[in-house]
Amino acid sequence: MTTGKINVSVENIFPLIKKFLYSDHEIFLRELVSNGTDATLKLKHLTSIGEAKVEYGNPIIEIKIDKEAKKLHIIDQGLGMTAEEVEKYINQVAFSGAEEFLDKYKDSAKDSGIIGHFGLGFYSAFMVAEKVEIITKSFKDEPAAHWICDGSPEFTLEAADKTSRGTEIILHIAEDSLEFLEEGRIKSLLNKYNKFMPIPIKFGTRTEKIEQKKGEEVATEDKDEVFKTVEVDNIINNPNPAWTKLPTELTDEDYKNFYHELYPMQFEEPLFNIHLNVDYPFNLTGILYFPKLGGDMQIQKDKIQLYQNQVYVTDNVEGIVPEFLTMLKGVIDSPDIPLNVSRSYLQADGAVKKISNYITRKVADKLKSLFTENREDFEKKWNDIKIVLEYGMLSEDKFYEKSAAFVLYPTVDGKYFTLDELKENLKANQTDKNGKLVVLYAGNKDAQHAYIESAKEKGYEVLLLDSPIISHLIQKLEADNENLTFVRVDGDHIDNLIKKEETAISKLSEEEQTNLKSVLENVVPKQTYSVQLEALDSNAAPFIITQPEFMRRMKEMSQSGGGGMFGMGNMPDMYNLVVNTNSTLAANILNTTDKSTQESLVKQALDLAKLSQNLLKGEELTAFVKRSFELIK
Repeated sequence: MTTGKINVSVENIFPLIKKFLYSDHEIFLRELVSNGTDATLKLKHLTSIGEAKVEYGNPIIEIKIDKEAKKLHIIDQGLGMTAEEVEKYINQVAFSGAEEFLDKYKDSAKDSGIIGHFGLGFYSAFMVAEKVEIITKSFKDEPAAHWICDGSPEFTLEAADKTSRGTEIILHIAEDSLEFLEEGRIKSLLNKYNKFMPIPIKFGTRTEKIEQKKGEEVATEDKDEVFKTVEVDNIINNPNPAWTKLPTELTDEDYKNFYHELYPMQFEEPLFNIHLNVDYPFNLTGILYFPKLGGDMQIQKDKIQLYQNQVYVTDNVEGIVPEFLTMLKGVIDSPDIPLNVSRSYLQADGAVKKISNYITRKVADKLKSLFTENREDFEKKWNDIKIVLEYGMLSEDKFYEKSAAFVLYPTVDGKYFTLDELKENLKANQTDKNGKLVVLYAGNKDAQHAYIESAKEKGYEVLLLDSPIISHLIQKLEADNENLTFVRVDGDHIDNLIKKEETAISKLSEEEQTNLKSVLENVVPKQTYSVQLEALDSNAAPFIITQPEFMRRMKEMSQSGGGGMFGMGNMPDMYNLVVNTNSTLAANILNTTDKSTQESLVKQALDLAKLSQNLLKGEELTAFVKRSFELIK
């Protein structure tokens, strides 16, 4: 047996490790299981190239709890270490990593989730253990070694009587970490970090019914019993998850099953998936799923899981996945993404930016092929995916460039157009006298029904654009498409929205119009309504309330963030009251000599116009109903 002192200048490094890594101390299990996995995969490589003259077999990693003795065992069947290697890797290399770590991070405990990055994975054991033992036997024909350290720089290293290849790490769990002797706690950690690790992980056993072969001795009294109960290893992980396979090896059913394996509590099926697989200029595999999305963009985030070589890292993938895709679900695995590094490091990392660009491109290509291969199916799914794509068009230039090939603009009648198809179909009928193509749209089919009907009577198409960020998007589309303008269908009277050459003549003289306007302005509240007299078709509605496009759009952009003029979100709503001077009602108001009758007519007409816009509420609605009953008594 030898004893020694770890060559380290910090007299007692362990309290420091414990202190600085405490915020995330559950990851000790991830680190130790990852080390066991590495040791096993290295052995696999050495046997495959003939450097290790041993039988690789079917190695597993086993986790055992000994609650009474307060011990947690992590056992692998990997390449193991000789006493010399223990001395080198545990006492020298890992500790120099620990020192480097502490030098760099002792002033910023917040950024201390950086363990594996400095070869410090093994020492994370001391976050939860007061003493750690390593019993290890190398695949080389050398004696086994036993290393013991009680959390001070002193260690002992002696021969062990272990005969099987591999390493067993025994943690003597500290009093403040006894939760890690609870089966439920360990199970949930293995499930979180090690669910898809490439080597089978055993945690206890379970019983299983298996079919008996003919001629076997039957274990039960009932000779006709065809099943017998046996105890088998409880393997808690799936070492070959779907993303590690080639797309050609997987069926639609496999992708769906994997989705439910990732999200056991998710009962809805995903709409479709995108399989990522690239080995140049970086390595990346993964599967992204489009779930059904509602209008709320916040609820959906942080559902993509990031792995490094099948080891779970985080579900906060900002900076790696373009922001608009953080609303998707799925897995990304890349050995090129450093484990445990700070967000600011990731965002500045060149490889990470390339990964983000690649994912954007790949998603755009997949959407285009889905659209091309089965347009009808794509149209059916449009409402469930549009929010992601619209957000992508606004936030990622590369995605915006490709989006014209598959982004759709639905009409209120359920037809779908791409932007090019829209321009082609609308230009003959919806180009105004200045040569501008006017695209009419509604934000709410029911609330704007009367306006939609007026537009349809003219033979115009009306789009249904109802997502929360639509004002931002149409602003961008207008900027990039000359002579194209979007106008909400309730922005003005239909003849004013798409101005043609002919101008209607008013039945009222200029003097009569001036008189009518002053009568109206005495009754209509100035702070909300601006009165406009228009010579319209005599069959058109006498009073129409419209909301000016520019003001409303700026207000909406302000409210949904990231645009619009400063403070517009809090501005009161302003409306135009368009009064048709060719209507019978306008003439009646003008010709009524009794002031109170005149006022009643204006109020009733204004309330009817408000009612059609869903603006009549509360006290005003009660007064309107009462007045209407009086009129029909």
